[in-house]
Amino acid sequence: MNKTILTLFTAMTLLLSSCMTTGLGTGTTSTTNSSGDVLGTVLGAVLSSVLLGGTTYDQSGILGSWYYSAPSAAFTTQQALTKAGGTAAVSNISSSLASNYSNIGINRSNTSFTFLEGNKFSAKVNGISFSGTYTYNQQNGEITLKTSSETIKGNVTKTQKGMGLMFDSTQMTNILQKEGKVSNTAAVQAVSKLAKSADGARVGFELTK
Repeated sequence: MNKTILTLFTAMTLLLSSCMTTGLGTGTTSTTNSSGDVLGTVLGAVLSSVLLGGTTYDQSGILGSWYYSAPSAAFTTQQALTKAGGTAAVSNISSSLASNYSNIGINRSNTSFTFLEGNKFSAKVNGISFSGTYTYNQQNGEITLKTSSETIKGNVTKTQKGMGLMFDSTQMTNILQKEGKVSNTAAVQAVSKLAKSADGARVGFELTK
C-alpha cells in the first residue's frame, strides 16, 4: 500500500518561495518562534511509485555526505496528519524538537550521515561515530541502517535544501542513545515522546551537503 508522508523542514529560502507547491498542490505554511525567527515550513509530499514527483531520491541521489541542518518531522499518512491536528501539529513537534536537539547539543559539526556506493554508510550523531550497511527503497523512501549491534529503519524524503531522514519513536531513541551515546536522558525521552504524540508521527533530521 502506498503511503503519504508530510515533511517539515526549516528553510529560510522557502519563506521567499511563495509559489511553491507539491505534486498534490499542497502549499507551504511557515511558523516562527518567540523571537520572530523562521522556525520551519510544512511541505506536503508523496512517497509512492506512482507520484514520486521529485519527493524522494533515487539510489544514486542519496550518495555523499549529509550534515544536520534542522529538525524534521512527518506523518506517514494524510489520515494520521488530519487526526493529529493538521500542519499545526507538525509545526509544534518541530518547535519542540529544536529545543531538545539544542539541549542535547546536536549541530552540523557533530551530526552527519554519509552513504556510499556498495550500500555502506558511516554516521556521526552527537559526535559519536558508527557505521554499517544500508538498504534503500527508492520507490517509497524507506531506508534500513544495519550496524554491528542493531537494525534501524527510517524514511528519506527530498526537501528543498536537501534530505529529510526520520524515524519512529523506538528507532529515534536507538539513534540517540545507543549510537549517539546521548547522556541527556530527559531530552531523549522528550524526543521519543514527540514521536509518540500521534499515530504515524516520525521525527528526525533535515540534512544538507
